[in-house]
Amino acid sequence: MVKRKKIWTKRPPAVTVVAWAIVILFLIRLYQVIRALVDGGILKNGITGPLYAGIQLTPLGWALAVSVSYLLLSLAGVVVLVAFLRLRRWSWILLMSWTAISLLITLVNYFYSDPNYLVMASNTIIAIALNQAEVQRIFGIRTE
Repeated sequence: MVKRKKIWTKRPPAVTVVAWAIVILFLIRLYQVIRALVDGGILKNGITGPLYAGIQLTPLGWALAVSVSYLLLSLAGVVVLVAFLRLRRWSWILLMSWTAISLLITLVNYFYSDPNYLVMASNTIIAIALNQAEVQRIFGIRTE
């Protein structure tokens, strides 16, 4: 019988913190999916008009596009979360890149008076946790 390694016993606490932050971001994105559908009237009335006029999206089209983009981000977050918990190196790289881009976007939104403090805080926690030497070593980012 082959003895399996217990991966969770070797996982640093910072990995668990990042995993919970990803779950929080996943829930926020799901809320944003539903909110965009409600704000656009799609949940109440369905798709009642054109989604685009010429080459521009109509308000209904924008609502649907925003909702779909947040849904895709949510699904991508689940894939990254599973890979991250399985300690895949590419997930660390992708998560760090994703966090940097997300932080940049939330900072721009902050300066344009549309802050999302929960996303900003979650991204900051993720960035700090990912940059710990212990976490970088377990993912093979840092070798010493």
